[in-house]
Amino acid sequence: MKYVLAGLSMLLASHVNAKQEWQYLLDDELSHWDTYISFKHNEAYDGSPPLNSDGTLIQPVGLNTGNDALQVFTMMRGQNNEPVLRVSGEYYGGVSTRQEYENYHFTLQFKWGDKKWQPRLNKLKDSGILYHAIGEHGQDYYRSWMISQEFQIMQGHIGDYWNQMTTAIDVRAFMPEYIMNPVADETQPFIPVGEGESIKGLVLRKENHEKPHGQWNTLDLITFGDKSVHIVNGEVVMVLLNSRNVVDGKPVPLTKGKIQLQSEAAELFYKGIAIKSLAAMPAQYAHFFDQ
Repeated sequence: MKYVLAGLSMLLASHVNAKQEWQYLLDDELSHWDTYISFKHNEAYDGSPPLNSDGTLIQPVGLNTGNDALQVFTMMRGQNNEPVLRVSGEYYGGVSTRQEYENYHFTLQFKWGDKKWQPRLNKLKDSGILYHAIGEHGQDYYRSWMISQEFQIMQGHIGDYWNQMTTAIDVRAFMPEYIMNPVADETQPFIPVGEGESIKGLVLRKENHEKPHGQWNTLDLITFGDKSVHIVNGEVVMVLLNSRNVVDGKPVPLTKGKIQLQSEAAELFYKGIAIKSLAAMPAQYAHFFDQ
């Protein structure tokens, strides 16, 4: 009997270890990713379908087409010959994983490039990690991304939360007053944000931990069940709970989906993109969800 138990223990241990292995998601062919390119936008864009001068609809560039010519998403080799993804930002769109993921630790490094495009020439550089991404591309205001939760990548705002389209979530944050946005802080109770809630859209990260221009930043996203944690250069900046998508006025749990990296009018570079499965919320973050 003891040999059977020992064998079961070894099997369980190997299973847990296998679940914790990192899978690296960058290669020269972007084989783990689909590319979607929508449009160039301008300052006057109001969320309506873009039109030609004759009033006809402008069609998006599309899924897995046009990138070779437009060079929105290109693979390079960096220091020590490591694969690096350049996102030009010139067209709105994104790269999205071909696989859906649930219960994981996702990590990457990024740094800003020097280029910006309309409509962000006089605004902060902007991008984001969209997680639990579902449905068709181009459902959002800019007609470029999927229904999802957003870990914002923006100058001075890395780790902010945005809801994309019909999603909502609860965030440990200070309750806002007047025109203020909520500010995340794990000492505060969870407040509902997003579709169907009195607080819309945006929650600011707890603190700014962005490194100076030209340096690589490390971002970590932990998700388990309906919970997630945004981490910037090793610092927890947001704790989130009860991820959901509102369908016909009713909340539906949103706990898995694709991962999408935005192209949003600013040049940036990614490397070290990897993911591993989790069997539980890691202990160092689990206490944030104690009620």
